[in-house]
Amino acid sequence: MMYFNKRSLLVVIIILIVSFSHAQLVQFSEPASTNINQNQCPCIMPDNSVVFKIKAPNARKIQIDLGKKYDMEKGADDVWTVRTEPIEPGFHYYFLLIDDVPVADPASQSFFGTGKMTSGIDIPDKDLDFYSIKDVPHGAMSSRYYYSNVTENWRRLYVYTPPGYDQNSEQKYPVVYLQHGGGEDETGWVRQGKTDLILDNLIAESKAKPMIVVIANGNVRSGMGGYSSQGMTSFTNEMIHNIIPFVDGNYRTLADVKNRAICGLSMGGGQSFYVGLENPDVFSAVGIFSSGIFGGIRNPSGSTFDAEKEIPGLLTRSDEFNQKLALFYISCGEADMRIEHTKRAVETMKESGLKVEFNSFPGDHEWQVWRKSFHDFASRVFQ
Repeated sequence: MMYFNKRSLLVVIIILIVSFSHAQLVQFSEPASTNINQNQCPCIMPDNSVVFKIKAPNARKIQIDLGKKYDMEKGADDVWTVRTEPIEPGFHYYFLLIDDVPVADPASQSFFGTGKMTSGIDIPDKDLDFYSIKDVPHGAMSSRYYYSNVTENWRRLYVYTPPGYDQNSEQKYPVVYLQHGGGEDETGWVRQGKTDLILDNLIAESKAKPMIVVIANGNVRSGMGGYSSQGMTSFTNEMIHNIIPFVDGNYRTLADVKNRAICGLSMGGGQSFYVGLENPDVFSAVGIFSSGIFGGIRNPSGSTFDAEKEIPGLLTRSDEFNQKLALFYISCGEADMRIEHTKRAVETMKESGLKVEFNSFPGDHEWQVWRKSFHDFASRVFQ
């Protein structure tokens, strides 16, 4: 009788797995939720590696650029295939490089998120379900157009209304203004961010108040000011004089400061910092996710972050801000190059007496961190 110890059995299993072809392995996978055809690859393996396929008979070289580049192999059927390393859970942009030309994968949905339309894949996190579709009451995400006196053209924004909004015509709701990052637009928090699902689930679990969320296009030309009060002037005018009046005039909002919040990721975090803190009589809550304003990215002025200089009185009259702000929230990814600069800025603000809620999450400068950040912020705001 043949006897295998545990180590020998493990070796046999590994040999069998390695001997499988990509085609054989795919039967153990699941199609990515971001696929255009759910019966095709990209396919996510049990270890979160991904199998990509594309038919390109005349190509000389094809790679997958997923932050790291993977060489694809051409089969006898003219189908190019590759299996990546295990990929971290969350949303990832990627390109096909066909003879060194980056193109979108025709098998995948495309997303605006790198300054252009880009293929994307969402790797499920088996330990998280706060942004999954569940059997709970669902709100609605609507696209609306408004005229901007700042940009002198028509602009689009998205509005999430909570479950029951259309049934109860008397109830009014608080509002969060949620901003995207650089290289993105108003579709980011709708598609990549899964804002509606996050709120549907939080509200169903009574972990967040029913609220309206407004996702506007933050790409407003600001001149040469960059990350500064001056650089944010155009966006501040857009938010205060165009977006908020439009929302209050077309939705059943609680149109007062204590029921109005602003938050955002990266560039949108910088916008929230300046617009929110310079206008504490407009916003009672401010959220900043993974922003570069504290440092960690190239600073055009070459100077370090000075909270008092950027928002006069923030440190020297912190008690005034504490009285007006019900929530001042900052977050960052633990692998983000901005994390240490953010922690130092938070510590300086706390030492001045300013009340700051800080949280960090596993991950880099990416959507899984921002989904968690908004989930956390939404569960705290208006409480």
